[in-house]
Amino acid sequence: QEYLVESGGGSVQAGGSLRLSCASSGYTYSEYCMAWFRQVPGKEREGVAAYDSDGVINYADSVKGRFTISQDSAKKTLYLHIDNLKPEDTAMYYCASQCQFRMTATQSLGVSYNYWGQGTQVTVSS
Repeated sequence: QEYLVESGGGSVQAGGSLRLSCASSGYTYSEYCMAWFRQVPGKEREGVAAYDSDGVINYADSVKGRFTISQDSAKKTLYLHIDNLKPEDTAMYYCASQCQFRMTATQSLGVSYNYWGQGTQVTVSS
């Protein structure tokens, strides 16, 4: 059983920064097919950053230049660094792992992952 646990969320003012973490356990960690998503109530879950099946990184257009995905394989941890936070970044942020099929960079921002964390809330005030 794979477990993903997110942390690092919080309430920040616009312009601030956060680093979200996603710790993995219970499986053989892979450097491929891991992603960050976010969701606000009433809207679909949105992929914001991901490693595809070849390790290529992709970002949603809305976050390019402000979000950075990275990982520490030794710690089995995925990160999302967010700079210049905006009120529209307010959402629950989730990490996901293990693609359901071999994914290209574009496909990696879709929701076809087998494992999901419980989420960490990010709230940005203006």
